[in-house]
Formats: sequence, C-alpha cells, structure tokens
Amino acid sequence: MVSTPYLTDAFTHPPNYSFPHNRLSRVLRDPQKTPVVLVACGSFSPVTYLHLRMFEMAKDYVRHNTDFEIVGGYLSPVSDMYKKPGLLSARHRVNMCTLASEDSTTFLMVDPWEAFQSYQRTAIVLDHFDHEINTVLGGVHTEDGEHRNVRVMLLAGSDLISTMSEPGVWSYSDLEHILGRYGTFIVERAGSAIDQATDSLARWRSNIYLISQLIQNDVSSTKVRLFLRRGLSVRYLLPNSVVDYIEQNGLYLDDVTSSPINSNLEKGKDRDVAGGSQKKDVQQIC
Repeated sequence: MVSTPYLTDAFTHPPNYSFPHNRLSRVLRDPQKTPVVLVACGSFSPVTYLHLRMFEMAKDYVRHNTDFEIVGGYLSPVSDMYKKPGLLSARHRVNMCTLASEDSTTFLMVDPWEAFQSYQRTAIVLDHFDHEINTVLGGVHTEDGEHRNVRVMLLAGSDLISTMSEPGVWSYSDLEHILGRYGTFIVERAGSAIDQATDSLARWRSNIYLISQLIQNDVSSTKVRLFLRRGLSVRYLLPNSVVDYIEQNGLYLDDVTSSPINSNLEKGKDRDVAGGSQKKDVQQIC
C-alpha cells in the first residue's frame, strides 16, 4: 500500500471551517476489526435516497463479508468550481445534504470542506479525511484504550469504476493513491460492466469491494432535476426535508441543463480538467 499522502503539510480550509465528527464513533466495538470511514464524493444536486441507501448497503456488506467496522460515513459535496452544468450552489447542496443526513443513519455526516473552496481532486479529499480523523482527532481506540488508525475508503456507484478503467480519464498517480492507499466500495448500478472494469484495475483488485444492489434503484439527481423542471412530484425519491427545502427555495425550476437533449449529461459523460488530468463526472454516480 502507498503510505505517503499527497499533502504532508497543513490543508487549506474554507473560512470558519471545523471538521464534523459528532457522529464519528471513537470507540471500536470489536478489537479484531479494522475501523473504517466511508466517504462519498459527489454533486448531490440534489441528494437522493439512493445516495443514502448506498451507505446502508455498504454497512450490510461490511458486516457480512469483511473484517471492517464502520465508525462513520460522510457526504462530501463538490466545490462550485467543479463547474458542472446544472450544478446548484454549494450552500444549497450542503444544506440539503445536512437535512438528509439528520434524518438518516446515526453514523452519517456532511463535511463542507470540499464544497466551499477551490476544486479538489478525489485523492486530495481522501487525504483530508485521513488527516482530520487520524492526525487531528487521533483515530479511535478500543474499549481497553488501544489506539487504532481509521481506514478511509471511497464509496461510489459502479459508474465510477468504469471511468477509472478508461485510459486518459484518471491519472495513474491518482488511481494508485485512491485504490492503492485507501480502497473503495463500489455499489452496482444498472448498465455498468463491473467485471470488465475491474479486470482493467487488477493491480488494485484487493482494495476494490463490489456491492450488489439487491433491490434495483436507478434514481439519479439528473432525473430528479428533470422532474422538478417539468413540475412533477419528487416525493419519496428524496427525503421529505429535502423536498420541502427545494420547494421553499424554488430550486431547479429553471434548470435547463437537465433537459434530455443534453445527452452527455444524461449519460454522465461530462468531464472536467483538474491538475492536468482529465476525470469523468463522478458526481453522477455517487
């Protein structure tokens, strides 16, 4: 495993930022387990039940198939500087994620670090979580007081693993950092050729955990925005608190970029360039 993070000095922080850890379990229940924090990076514009459901599927998978113990989960909304078409302001997206997390599982939190500053690559975002949890907070401990470092892992939809297997989309150094140092849980989504994608990433196969979606759910933020633009109900696709927030603030009513004529957006193919490496839109998939 790669052991050196990209940034060894202090991270830059948005104004008045403090790392949320109110729901982070600081005591490991089973000393034989490895403590893990799940991080989902995405646009969350808006956050849907599928985003939340991913954490529950990962929790079930971890409990039945691994020697991990989940001590926390985070939604990390992307910065406005990502400049994705149809991207709502970070303030609204963070507010909606916060409302959703408060109504959901007891281990889920929202970290605004990524949202309120310049665009940060996924590898750097994971370094940030590793730094805050293991360096600043000092990790976790067992009931007997033994210190343990927490393993940070990316949680995403299977679309992500497909983009990682395509030449020129992700830099090799980022893949080595994300998959080699941290690892990822990938939730199956319809239309993604997972087996073929993982074959191309065989070097990191031991750090890639594939989670089957036993009840198919293809709700996406793109479809929700299209419904809202057409004046259709989105209740029971999103948490009620998020639906109320959207209605109260009149959001997405003029979101013309959600139109199906934008085939790239509908297929999750829009790209951006960061740090000299090209990466497909992971916001569509997590």
